[in-house]
Amino acid sequence: MLRHIPNFLTLSNLFCGCCALMFTLNDEAVIAAWFILGCFVFDYGDGMAARALGITSPLGKQLDSLADVISFGVVPAAMFHQMLVSGGVCREIENVPDGFLPAGWYYHTCLGALPAFVLAMFAAMRLGKFNVDTRQSKYFIGLSTPACTVFVLGLALAAAHDRFGLKHVIENQWLIYGLIAMLSWLMNSEIPMFGMKIKSFDLRSNAFSLVFLAVFLALVFFLKELALSAVIVYYILISIFLKNKVLAT
Repeated sequence: MLRHIPNFLTLSNLFCGCCALMFTLNDEAVIAAWFILGCFVFDYGDGMAARALGITSPLGKQLDSLADVISFGVVPAAMFHQMLVSGGVCREIENVPDGFLPAGWYYHTCLGALPAFVLAMFAAMRLGKFNVDTRQSKYFIGLSTPACTVFVLGLALAAAHDRFGLKHVIENQWLIYGLIAMLSWLMNSEIPMFGMKIKSFDLRSNAFSLVFLAVFLALVFFLKELALSAVIVYYILISIFLKNKVLAT
């Protein structure tokens, strides 16, 4: 039974991702955020459990990426979708012949918000590349999908609470389209970035993670929910400026 524990944790990540998706599409960003937290806990937990039990499994690796496609690919894309809808990107469709579209179709689908799911496409591409890239055992090549999700979650929560009166700015159609393009590129770029997974409990090997946590806590004090997005910007920039240190890890 022990060998199934990591896979159970991976599937729990998938379960939380599905719940987060449901609440996101029902405009319950705060509840969705709690389930995303569950995704992170289980995503980290499955690897730690596998290492603690000395278990390696090709199936586990595939399940992990499949779960992450939902939790860290479709969910942030759905968040962008809801921000676009909330920002008023939907428009009435004029001069459509009767019977051409199903009754009530407009109220359930918004064409202007559908590009949000381009992010899910590139997240899946990034996860597929990760599975076959042997370079990413100690650091990442490109922005990880969990980091992308943290960035989008910060914007979604800030918009939901209209933090600093920035709701209309965050939900601007062209800003979101630009962020989708930028994040999609970053996830599949060749930029080396610090790995964040805890593989041992000694201070030296987790120095970057501890500094990262300290910066995040400081940002929370000033920026509230937007600290989630700001700390990912910090993470990207510090990885670029300390490229040689990343490659030496």
